Amino acid sequence: VRLMSPRFVKPYRKSDKNDANDAEAICEAVSRPSMRFVPVKSEAQHEVLALHRVREQLLKSRTALVNQVRGLLTEHGIVAPQGIAQARRLLLEILADPQRHGLSGLFRETLQEMAERLRFLDERTAAYDERIERVFKQDERCKRLAKIEGVGPLVATAMVAAVGNASEFKSGRDLSAWLGLVPRQHSSGNRNLLLGISKRGDRYLRTILIHGARAALCRFDRKTDQRSSWALRIKVTRGHNKAVVALANKNARIIWALLNRGENYRPPAISVASAGIGRGSLTPVQA
Repeated sequence: VRLMSPRFVKPYRKSDKNDANDAEAICEAVSRPSMRFVPVKSEAQHEVLALHRVREQLLKSRTALVNQVRGLLTEHGIVAPQGIAQARRLLLEILADPQRHGLSGLFRETLQEMAERLRFLDERTAAYDERIERVFKQDERCKRLAKIEGVGPLVATAMVAAVGNASEFKSGRDLSAWLGLVPRQHSSGNRNLLLGISKRGDRYLRTILIHGARAALCRFDRKTDQRSSWALRIKVTRGHNKAVVALANKNARIIWALLNRGENYRPPAISVASAGIGRGSLTPVQA
């Protein structure tokens, strides 16, 4: 079984869309030597990805609920601070002493129901976090990936479930390009123009990689190793967000090496080595 992205088949359809034209386009596309195919995932991979999808939906529902609470409170002259934790704390304070804010019984009941729903979403999110943590502890590949700064159980389990051993990618750059972490190119002749990142591929994987890189970059100010120095230089010269994306790009390439070659990650040395700035070391896994 070979799977192809529909957007790679569409250019080979010569006329209107129907079953016959689609079949002809598929036959033409599958015979192309440069065609990119999607690997078939195992049942275990689908199960782990299902955990991530449900957790992501719970987070979206919780964010929407908190935004709704913030909007309703604003209509009553109560401005909620930014952040889910701050909004949750304010909501509990209001319910504990509703007379202080002059809220009616009807509106208080509405807030109580929303607080209960928020508590339910928090509990369900925590339950899925525990399930992902169990998957992480049972997979040695995930444990190896988690040694990379900016990669935790969430990123590790999602990447292993999505790409397996990353054998479908010839290099780490191919994996980064698949995740949409490389610049878009708009070149012609001698004119080479690189734009912002392409943002192709799986948005969820790209998002959690960037979130992990952002958290790691905040801790680099207290470190002096090559990788931290490299990221901090980009932060100073190009800006914080570009440094975050660059670190996420590098993490994706390291993830490819660990999965494809079966190697362990060894953090870079503190002193500046001649091998290059920001390049971590890879050591083979001992049998």
